[in-house]
Amino acid sequence: MRDHASDMRVFKAFCDVNRLQILELLRSGEKCACALLEHLHISQSTLSYHMKILCDSGVVVGRTEGKWTHYSLREEGCAYARQLLEELTDTSAAGTADNCCGWENHLFLEMVFSQPVQIEIFRTVIGGMDEMEWIRSGWLFFQDQVLGMKWLNELIGNGLAAVGLDGTLGGIVQFFLYDTVKIFVLLSVLIFGISYLQSYFPPQRTKKILGRFQGLWANVVAALLGTVTPFCSCSSIPIFMGFTSAGLPVGVTFSFLISSPMVDLGSLVLLMSVFGTRVAVLYVLLGLVIAVIGGTLLQKLGMERYVEDFIRHAPHIESQSGTLTRRDRVDYAKGQLVNTVKKVAPYVFLGVGIGALIHNVVPQTWVEMVLGSQNPLAVILATLVGVPMYADIFGTIPVAESLLFKGAGLGTVLSFMMAVTTLSLPSLIMLKQAVKPRLLAAFIGICTLGIILVGYFFNAIQVLLV
Repeated sequence: MRDHASDMRVFKAFCDVNRLQILELLRSGEKCACALLEHLHISQSTLSYHMKILCDSGVVVGRTEGKWTHYSLREEGCAYARQLLEELTDTSAAGTADNCCGWENHLFLEMVFSQPVQIEIFRTVIGGMDEMEWIRSGWLFFQDQVLGMKWLNELIGNGLAAVGLDGTLGGIVQFFLYDTVKIFVLLSVLIFGISYLQSYFPPQRTKKILGRFQGLWANVVAALLGTVTPFCSCSSIPIFMGFTSAGLPVGVTFSFLISSPMVDLGSLVLLMSVFGTRVAVLYVLLGLVIAVIGGTLLQKLGMERYVEDFIRHAPHIESQSGTLTRRDRVDYAKGQLVNTVKKVAPYVFLGVGIGALIHNVVPQTWVEMVLGSQNPLAVILATLVGVPMYADIFGTIPVAESLLFKGAGLGTVLSFMMAVTTLSLPSLIMLKQAVKPRLLAAFIGICTLGIILVGYFFNAIQVLLV
């Protein structure tokens, strides 16, 4: 009896449009990952996912040189795939005992190898949709060249090659320079824009808005308002304290506290630049779901009595400041930009540095063994490791990007990001000053469970997203 599990890995390589295009490109010789990215218009993480499947099939082989991996067709693997197809479709060699499986083999092969025909039909049908193609091409250009700044990566790589800096050291330097510049450029634009928007929602106005809603809708609005507030959990806690002292329900204020560091608008744009639009949007939506459900559960459990007395009975003073002018809002946004960049810069440098080492030094087999899809505890491990750390999402994205490139599961790296940004040890120490141990434990437990479930969900649907 054949090892059909092994055969499936071979045929799986041919069951995707992107992988068929990659194989077609590799027919002309070895290609760098950067060259494949230019032709396919997909994110680096998506390419890594497809190349892992192709390499696992034995049809493609890769070698690392500096930051990039170079891929080529493996003659032995291609010969085996051809031989396997011939053996499985050779009816003259099939015995009567094996006929019961014949229909399954033929149906499977028909499904697999009808893919190119279906692709060509699809291309023919949509060939006249010039407008849709322009929109798709324009969006891909925006995602790859504006948000992803792939041109910058190529420019830095060419510059380092020109001065003779290549190999592992060159890859580390290239990764560090590229990710650092990209993050700070996007960070500056995002913080200025979001802070300008945030100037329309001072704490007093936010409290009034939240006070208009009751029940589940109050939690939803609080979670949404959390997306336009400070970019790390420690910055959100003072606002959370102000909301609680103003008399807002504890469940509503915790919905705000969960969403604020986890799913701000800046994270949406940065995630799009690395993981693609579908992953970024789904990450934000699920983060909001955790915030709403977490706050609602805390409210249902009657946790108001576990807020410290000095918070609940603090005097509430309304601001009497007048309406801000456009100049005031610009000055406010500039101030927020400078303060936030100063605050997050050390974590960005640290995160990019760790990401560069993982990307260029840590063996892929190590990452796959600990955080890969074959380890059922990978999501739990990543979540627990992320909790003691302190960083914002801008510092965790480079680490997550490198782990995904090395074979970690998508849900695993996203769980790590959520845990670092939402449940960092410094923020929990600050929160302990405002709430009693039972409420703090409930908050940690609900968030941890939600993050782990989201991680397993992303791992389960990874094949549909990347």
